[in-house]
Amino acid sequence: MGIESYEFSGEGMQRVFENEKWTVGIKNWKPANDIAGIDMLERHNKTDELFVLTSGSCTLVFAEESAQGLQFHKVAMEQNKVYNIPATLWHNTITEKDTKMILIEDSSTSMDNSDLYKLNADEISSLRALVQ
Repeated sequence: MGIESYEFSGEGMQRVFENEKWTVGIKNWKPANDIAGIDMLERHNKTDELFVLTSGSCTLVFAEESAQGLQFHKVAMEQNKVYNIPATLWHNTITEKDTKMILIEDSSTSMDNSDLYKLNADEISSLRALVQ
């Protein structure tokens, strides 16, 4: 037995390690996470998700549900800090082309216990104005 290492340099996210308890992924820029391409939010209904920015730039966006609709917020990530996305919080990442992050989550996290939310044109405009 020896030490294993993992890497991923393609677009988007890939799980690079997984066991029965947790998953580690590497998340790189992809068009859907660019400010020009953002059109979705997601939430994981049973599990938290952790992000660590290792290079580049990322803004975590999240939304709280209210009677007036979604209320958007942002957090500009700092390198080498751990950011926790609590279960059930609508969120996404807005990245630039040189961005690389580490993602850590429970291995049970999947689309079976997660939701996607398609943003409408007004919501996309609000989110872009918040981030820019």
